[in-house]
Amino acid sequence: MLGDTAIAVHPEDPRYRCLHGKFAVHPFNGRKLPIVCDSILVDMNFGTGAVKITPAHDPNDFEVGKRHNLEFINIITDDGKINSNGGPGFAGMPRFKARVAVIEALKDKGLYRGDQNNEMRLGLCSRNNEVIEPLIKPQWYVNCKNMAQQGLDAVIDDKNPKIEIIPKQYAAEWQRWLENIRDWCISRQLWWGHRVPAWYVMLENDKLKEIGAYHDQWVVARNEEEALEEANKLFAGKNFQLFQDPDVLDTWFSSGLFPSSVLGWPDDTDDFKAFYPTSVLETGHDILFFWVARMVMLGMKLGGDVPFSKVYLHPMVRDAHGRKMSKSLGNVIDPLEVINGVTLENLHKRLEEGNFNPNELITAKEGQKKDFPKGIPECGADALRFALVSYTAQSDKINLDIQRVVGYRQWCNKLWNAIRFAMTKLGDDYTPPAAIDPAAMPFSCKWILSVLNKAISKTVLSLDSYKFSDAATALYSWWQFQLCDVFIEVIKPYFAGQDPTFASERKFAQDTLWLCLDYGLRLLHPFMPFVTEELWQRLPSKADSVRKESIVISEYPSPVESWTNDDVELEMDMIESVVKSLRSLRSQLAPNERHERRAAFVRCRTTDACAIIKRHALEITTLASVTFLNVLSENDVVLVGCMVDVVNEALSVFLIQSGSINVEAELEKLRKKTEDTQKQYDSLKKKTSASGYQEKVPVHIREVDEMKLASLLQELLSFKEATVHLERENSKS
Repeated sequence: MLGDTAIAVHPEDPRYRCLHGKFAVHPFNGRKLPIVCDSILVDMNFGTGAVKITPAHDPNDFEVGKRHNLEFINIITDDGKINSNGGPGFAGMPRFKARVAVIEALKDKGLYRGDQNNEMRLGLCSRNNEVIEPLIKPQWYVNCKNMAQQGLDAVIDDKNPKIEIIPKQYAAEWQRWLENIRDWCISRQLWWGHRVPAWYVMLENDKLKEIGAYHDQWVVARNEEEALEEANKLFAGKNFQLFQDPDVLDTWFSSGLFPSSVLGWPDDTDDFKAFYPTSVLETGHDILFFWVARMVMLGMKLGGDVPFSKVYLHPMVRDAHGRKMSKSLGNVIDPLEVINGVTLENLHKRLEEGNFNPNELITAKEGQKKDFPKGIPECGADALRFALVSYTAQSDKINLDIQRVVGYRQWCNKLWNAIRFAMTKLGDDYTPPAAIDPAAMPFSCKWILSVLNKAISKTVLSLDSYKFSDAATALYSWWQFQLCDVFIEVIKPYFAGQDPTFASERKFAQDTLWLCLDYGLRLLHPFMPFVTEELWQRLPSKADSVRKESIVISEYPSPVESWTNDDVELEMDMIESVVKSLRSLRSQLAPNERHERRAAFVRCRTTDACAIIKRHALEITTLASVTFLNVLSENDVVLVGCMVDVVNEALSVFLIQSGSINVEAELEKLRKKTEDTQKQYDSLKKKTSASGYQEKVPVHIREVDEMKLASLLQELLSFKEATVHLERENSKS
């Protein structure tokens, strides 16, 4: 009441129509209170229908004050006492005692008409449950209009953009924020932070003695000495005291100065000249405006240029269910607990040490028990790092599943095993060659170097374009599916029993294996720094070169043009297709027969396919774990008692089965494959037969469609042949 500056009534309330435009008199200080009409705030059917307005201490009244141009009078100090604006009878009194005192004073004046209980919303502090008192306080603002325009142009200028935002879709968010920017309040009423460099000049004859009582008595300076000098100029010949503003700068203002202040700004240092502007900023997309835009605006204003040329925005980490991490849900994942591992009991213990209320604690524990019933296993920093990088393909958020991190921990074990295998095959006296000649190498070595070269190209290109997930996928695929699953397996015959016929292949395999591990570990190092450092140090060094002390300062791999061999890769694709089909047939055997090695047949319908399969029978028998591979032409007869699978239009595979074949089941599988292929053929045939196809479709696309049609037709013929074979088997049985 002591800060009331008006009384509001509803414009259609007949009780007060005669008072529109009139004034009431404040009972304690004689202030004239205008009676204003406000249909937004006032409900004429509630209470008396007349509402006292305290613009400085109520959010709704604040809006009324702005609508009716009322006076804003603050009556409460920062420590909850009545200030001098409250009048001599109440100044210095704590707020709750003042409320009682006001009622008693009204009674003494004979103006008290009683009270009535009404429900209301009361703001309480979440930490101590104290009643929150809304205050308006003088604040320091930055006019951002011109700076925002400069920051906007730095990103969206079509001709000369100075900053690139990655991913690109966030440029629209940047534009939305900066086009609708307001003045920026940079002062905060906190105890920590950079103190506002402003001093209040309190004159000896000032009637109001609170800091900031008069808005025109502030000076801004670097230090108190400069502030005193400025105050003497403005208030020459007057006695005064200087008081520094107790407020601190907004955290985002202080951190907005980071790119320049760390280099010595505002001094013109050598570091600032050499390193400003910087190159790349990496941060979360949720603070694109709050931090990044502020750094750009302040950097351009104070540093003379944008603070960085690229902004990479990473996704926000959420739990496996896509929920935002919250203490009350108990789904907060501490990276250290993923790295080191933690039991469910210790997860609960961490919650108990927090400031949860009992209900929140129960909910949080239930959430942890559901998500981590056995706690979190130890995963290590490398597995967590690789998982997070792999997740960046999700763009705006990462639904972090701990089991995926566990999977990458197990993959780290596979890297260890690959190195252990290599060290046993290289031997203690192995020395890497100074140079290699892929043309002289056996097929498998040519292939692994070619796919390694493509993995290098893909990784480097992805890193350069900030597509970190693509780089991680390329590396994982090469290590897992090409090096470990294929190359290491396919070279094992070279080392079996030290067969002299494989002496040359064995030496080439050693050199290639060393080369793959050296390049592969250096490629992987940014993603898994610890395990790659440990394993790289174990590799032997070249005799004619000085080894770097650490993998982190070794040269990052770049593509080697002579390694690429597309013909070899095409042949390996055919080999892997045959192996996949043979493994598929093996998986259909009875459980007690699946690990038995047995003979297999490959029927080839083209001379090229036949030549390739014959050349690489050793690779196929090794990878498919068969005892013998018989390559048949299209007209050769297959032994009775074989399972069959169609690889493609040129190849079919047969695996000898010791027991009887479930012909009906095999025929059903072929029938389904035939139906699927027939649908693809019919759909493509309809497309190519449509009116205008020849005129509208480019030549290169028509050629691809024709090749695809021929391939599908050949597959259908292969399925038909396999069906005839099985039906013949059925009739003989």
